[in-house]
Amino acid sequence: MNYLSSELFAIAPIISITIIALLVLLVEALVKRSERLSYWISVVGLMITAYVAIATMPLIGTAYNRMVTVGGFGSMFATLFSIAALLTVVLSRDYLTKENAHFGEFYLLILFSTLGMMLMASAADLIVLFLGLELMSICLYVLAGFFRKRLLSNESSLKYFLLGAFATGFLLYGIALLYGASGTTNIALIVQNFSVISNSPFFWVGIGLLMVGLSFKVGAVPFHMWIPDVYQGSPTTVSGFMATGAKAAAFAAFILLFLHPQSENPEQVKTVLAVISAASMVIGNIIAISQSNIKRMLAYSSIAHAGYMLAGLAAGNDLGRTGILFYLVTYTFMNIGAFGVLSLLEREEEKNLTFDDYAGLGSKQPFLAALMAIFMFSLAGIPPFAGFFGKYYVFVAAINSNLTWLAILGVLMSVVSVYYYLRLVVVMYFREGEMIITGGISRTSVAVLAIAALVIIELGVYPSSILSIINNLY
Repeated sequence: MNYLSSELFAIAPIISITIIALLVLLVEALVKRSERLSYWISVVGLMITAYVAIATMPLIGTAYNRMVTVGGFGSMFATLFSIAALLTVVLSRDYLTKENAHFGEFYLLILFSTLGMMLMASAADLIVLFLGLELMSICLYVLAGFFRKRLLSNESSLKYFLLGAFATGFLLYGIALLYGASGTTNIALIVQNFSVISNSPFFWVGIGLLMVGLSFKVGAVPFHMWIPDVYQGSPTTVSGFMATGAKAAAFAAFILLFLHPQSENPEQVKTVLAVISAASMVIGNIIAISQSNIKRMLAYSSIAHAGYMLAGLAAGNDLGRTGILFYLVTYTFMNIGAFGVLSLLEREEEKNLTFDDYAGLGSKQPFLAALMAIFMFSLAGIPPFAGFFGKYYVFVAAINSNLTWLAILGVLMSVVSVYYYLRLVVVMYFREGEMIITGGISRTSVAVLAIAALVIIELGVYPSSILSIINNLY
C-alpha cells in the first residue's frame, strides 16, 4: 500500500460520509421529489460509514502531517456519530411526513453535521477542530429552524445561531492565543511543551476561552441558557440528535484537549471543571423538576448529564476518560430513544408533549409506554440499565482523583432526577387520560426504538462488551 492510499484509508470514515453527503446533494439538485431517494441513500451510506469506522478502529496514529488522528478514538466516535445519525434519519422520515415538512435537504444537513462531528473527534490540530465545529454548528442552526412556518422553530434557530456564533468567537480567539503562546496549533506539540508555554498568561487565557466555547456546546452551566428554548422549538428528532451527537462531539474535543494521553490536567483546570460540573448537575436537575413540557424536561436533564460527564473530565484520569466514553455511548441510545417516542406521539401544533398528555399511555400504547419507561429508568441511572454504569464510572473516577465531594453531589442529584423521570412513568401507567393519536404508528420507527432499548439493557447487563473496546483505543 503506497503512502497516498494508506493516508486515504486512514480517514476512510470521513471520506465515506463526505461522498454520501455530496451524492445526496447532487440528487437534491438534479431529481424532483427526491425525498425518498435521499432517505435511502442516507440510510445505506450511514451503515457503510459505520462499518468502515469499525474496520479502521484498530489503527492508531496520525495522518496528513499530524492534522488528524487515525483509528482508535476517532473511529469509535465516527461509529457513534454514524449510529446516532442513522437512528435520527430513520425516526425522522415518518415524523417529517406527519408534520408536512418531508424535504430531502433534511438528510443532507444531518450528513454534513455528522461529517463535522467526525472532524472534531479526529482532530489532532486545533484548526481541524474548529473546521469540524463550524460545519456541525451551521447545519444544526438550520435544522433547529427546519419548521420554518412555526414561530417557535424560527425563534429557536435564531437563538442558537446568535449565541452559538458568540461562543464560537470565544473558541477561535482562544485558539489564536494558544497559537501565540506556543507557536503551533498541533495539540500533541502543545501538550508536550506544556511546562514551557504554561508560563505565558496568553496560554491560560486561551485555555479559558476554549473551555467557554466547548462548555457552550455541551450545554454546561453557566453557558446553558439556549438549550431549553432550542430543544423545545426544534423538530423533536433534531433535538435528540443535538442532545447526543453534538454533545458527544464537544466532549470528544474536551477529551482531546484536557484528557490527552500524554498530559495531566493542572489543578487549576481540574478545579474549574469540577465547579462547572457541580453547577450543571444542581441547576439542571432542580429546574427540570418544575417543567411540564417533556422536551424542556429532557433539555434540562441534558444539562445535568453534561455535569455528570464533566465530573469524569475533572477527574483527569484514565477511568474518567473511560467513564465519559461509556456514558456517551449509552446516552446516545437513551436520549434518541426518548425523543424518538415523543416524535411518534407528537401531533400538529406541538400537542402531546406535556406530562398530562401522556396520562394513560400504558393502556393505549403499551409497547411504546414500556420503551419510554426503559429510557426513563436508564436516564435516572437505575440498574440494571446502562445509565447506572455510566454514572458509576465517572463518579468512581472523581473519587479516585480526590473529588469525593463532587461524586457525592452527583449521587444526590441523581436521586433528585429520579423524581421527574419516574413522574412520567407514573403518569403513563397510573393516571387516566385521553391521549389522541392521529394516524398510524410507524413500525420501522418502533423497531428502531426497540433496538435502542435492547442495547441499553445489554450494556447494563454486560458493560464489559463496550469497555473492552474503549480500553483498546489508546
